[in-house]
Amino acid sequence: QVQLVESGGGLVQPGGSLRLSCVASGSIFSVNVMGVMGWYRQALGKERELVATIAAGGIINSADSAKGRFTISRDNAKNTVYLQMNSLKPEDTAVYYCAARWVARITTTWSDYDYWGQGTQVTVSS
Repeated sequence: QVQLVESGGGLVQPGGSLRLSCVASGSIFSVNVMGVMGWYRQALGKERELVATIAAGGIINSADSAKGRFTISRDNAKNTVYLQMNSLKPEDTAVYYCAARWVARITTTWSDYDYWGQGTQVTVSS
């Protein structure tokens, strides 16, 4: 069993920044380096969409809306993935979910992920 715990969401003004963190934890027999970790988001009334994902070897896949503003990184030793979000816009308002899968192959299909966090709310508003 693996648990994903997100932190770092909140209320920020347009143009501001937030840093999300997600830690994967579990029994000592199940916690290895996750193949792919990343972030999806879901705005009210909309479908869940990819933000960015990163494989254990460092390969990154980002949505067009994130490129140039959001940076994903991971610390394999800590099984932790980060999302640095800059120049935030009101349309970035959503619940942000951490996702992880064992297979080290980038995929954009959210159902390919083995584990999900509870989500953290990000609200961009003046």
